[in-house]
Amino acid sequence: MSDFSTKPVLAGEKAVLRPFTEADAEAVREIVQDPEIIRFTFEPSTELTLSGLRSWYGSRATAPDRLDLAVTDPVTGELLGEVVLYEWDPGARSCTFRTLIGPRGRGRGVGTEATRLVVAHGFEQLGLHRIQLEAYGHNRRALHVYEKVGFVLEGVRREAAWRDGVWVDEVVMGLLDREWAAHRGRPAAVSPTVR
Repeated sequence: MSDFSTKPVLAGEKAVLRPFTEADAEAVREIVQDPEIIRFTFEPSTELTLSGLRSWYGSRATAPDRLDLAVTDPVTGELLGEVVLYEWDPGARSCTFRTLIGPRGRGRGVGTEATRLVVAHGFEQLGLHRIQLEAYGHNRRALHVYEKVGFVLEGVRREAAWRDGVWVDEVVMGLLDREWAAHRGRPAAVSPTVR
């Protein structure tokens, strides 16, 4: 098991994942101003300055304990979002996953492919045993992607967050290396007895 120091380029048909640079800050700033990103990612009052984003994304290439990759369009190179493996626990060979895809990347299968690419890297190259995630229960688009890639519902923290004037659930999902080996991100193609 290696750490997350190596920042790969992972290429698919709909997305290319690559290391972030400081120059990505302006595109990230535009993406995180999208109302859907705000709704499902952070508090609307969170102030994300351009200088803060430059500092953060400029430092991602040297972070040994997490893997932040830019999700880009394979034809134009346009930044569409990000995928992140973080909260790495070397002893348990586990980490947490999160993603965000901006408006120009939605509805094209970019999020699904980006998720498959980074999860495959986590299991097949980094030797992870488990990848988990948390999502708001009303984020149907994200939950659909995670289920499609093979994440399994493990629990629901009921009314755990106050969002948009209502209490919302937080969903916990996980995926194990042996499950990934059986379906490689396409569980619908596998017999239920194999899982």
